[in-house]
Amino acid sequence: MPSMDAVCLLWLRQDLRLDDNPALKAAVESGRPVVPVYILDEEGEGAWAPGGASRWWLHHALEDLAEQLKEYGLKLILRRGGSLETLRALVKDTGAEAVFWNRRYEPVVIERDKAIKQALADEELDVQSFNAALLFEPWTIENKSGKPFQVFTPYWKRCREFPTPDVEAVPLKKLRAPKVWPGSLSLDELVLLPEIGWDEGFYEAWEPTRKGAQKRLKAFIKKAAASYGTDRDRPDVDGTSRLSPYLHLGQIGPREVFAAFKAAGMDDRAGGRKYL
Repeated sequence: MPSMDAVCLLWLRQDLRLDDNPALKAAVESGRPVVPVYILDEEGEGAWAPGGASRWWLHHALEDLAEQLKEYGLKLILRRGGSLETLRALVKDTGAEAVFWNRRYEPVVIERDKAIKQALADEELDVQSFNAALLFEPWTIENKSGKPFQVFTPYWKRCREFPTPDVEAVPLKKLRAPKVWPGSLSLDELVLLPEIGWDEGFYEAWEPTRKGAQKRLKAFIKKAAASYGTDRDRPDVDGTSRLSPYLHLGQIGPREVFAAFKAAGMDDRAGGRKYL
């Protein structure tokens, strides 16, 4: 039986939200105190390390997430280095018995995560991963021959034969903090913001927070989704969702987008269907 005082590490990556976060939900439901951690592992990204604009967004997304966690008495632990080595150090620091995370799907990251999962499981840790980023994971959608689709339209038609997954309800009020917190870098020590102020205009164009994502989704559904099929091709019109960076870092998830469209009746309109 796991000890209910033994910590669960929640390894956050591109899932920087509390709602609709399956790994967080599982961590809470395990009954263990939760230690959320973000590891800046640039080498582990292979050829896909984030560029300057992505690093800018990541800084503000982490800052925003830390504020959300603070409301529930939790801290966001920040570390830099190799993912496996850092997770092992955190297990040692906290006495953690479990490590939960949400899956990523880039080939180099899949291989890394498989190795991490096996290594931690071999050390008798409870290791679990979940889907926070996709409606359907790649291996769940096959053609009639049992193979992956190679053309998008028949792939999407096949997806539509399945019910859209529901938003995961996370019992946030049941979050438990550990008695002792491990050490953490400060956000500034990750050095994500540019030294030269080329990002000045970003602050006028974007609100890189969870609330910013929700606000943008609501405005898009209300004002632009119905005519998305035509207006998305017009640079003189605010006709696209501008949700890509929020989706990329997981400040909002695709299940939430689909649920919002359905609640507004926009999933049955031509523009809404095109966007979805």
